[in-house]
Amino acid sequence: MLPKRTLSIAPMLDWTDRHYRYMARQITQNTWLYTEMINAGAIIHGDPNRFLLKDECENPVALQLGGSEPEQLAQAAAKVAQFGYDEINLNCGCPSPRVQKGAFGACLMNEVALVADCLNAMQAAAPDCAITIKHRIGLDKQTEYQPLADFVGELAQRTNCRTFIVHARNAWLDGLSPKENRDIPPLRYDFVYQLKQDFPHLEIIINGGIKTNHEIAEHLQHVDGVMVGREAYHNPMLMQSWDTQFYGSTQPEISHAQLIERLHQYATAQLATHRGTILRHMARHYLGLMHGLHGARAWRRILSDADLLKPNNPDLLWQAWAEVQRECE
Repeated sequence: MLPKRTLSIAPMLDWTDRHYRYMARQITQNTWLYTEMINAGAIIHGDPNRFLLKDECENPVALQLGGSEPEQLAQAAAKVAQFGYDEINLNCGCPSPRVQKGAFGACLMNEVALVADCLNAMQAAAPDCAITIKHRIGLDKQTEYQPLADFVGELAQRTNCRTFIVHARNAWLDGLSPKENRDIPPLRYDFVYQLKQDFPHLEIIINGGIKTNHEIAEHLQHVDGVMVGREAYHNPMLMQSWDTQFYGSTQPEISHAQLIERLHQYATAQLATHRGTILRHMARHYLGLMHGLHGARAWRRILSDADLLKPNNPDLLWQAWAEVQRECE
């Protein structure tokens, strides 16, 4: 039985790859993990192993698809299901110009009928996977709640989608970069709370600007789940207490030393496959692991040093950890 989506890690381009997800799963057993957004066409026409390969330990794990053609999304969803993903999520929140040019992402919020067709096609192609959607609260400088409620309500009527992940900011399709779109449009958590009140039968998950466990607990008073993005990347040990605090687990929390041991074993195994993976591909995700500790700077310095990384020796993790311990004494 899969855990509830009480907590999840947001899909983040160039960040939530399989190496990051493996690390995250060692820290928390119950939190849902999401891939980077992957274009449906890349899955259909590209190397499936490149885009879909994952470690079995990652589950529960969701793959986020980008696209706006129902037939293409269906083909991609069928392939995704074969790789054992628990959920396939449709991106209706990305505001980047490149995504807009492909007529998908946040601009799909203006085409609810097409979104419904996409979700239905994905569900038909992957009947054993949960099909979900991630979207914004609105577009550009729209300030009314009702268009958001209409969007969610129509999808709830026309599809079997019951999980809505809502980034509590508008997406400005013109005038802001993707980075600015993550910070400048104001957060309206009250809109997401209102969605849960208006659609109590739907699973409503809130996303956007959430940084602490206290904030998570506050949001969970109003919605079904919380999706954390950048903070879970830059400070991964934020997740250390999630299983006990939010899932009621009685298992002991993983220590830094235990985590480094597992990451060392993982890096050793990955390098031994000789599939082109290098230590830097993994170590770049580990830079924030010592956040808040005295040796954090030394840890980051060692694991970002190109000369030290070049030999692809996983023992570099132990070297960096020894430096952290020395500075913490």
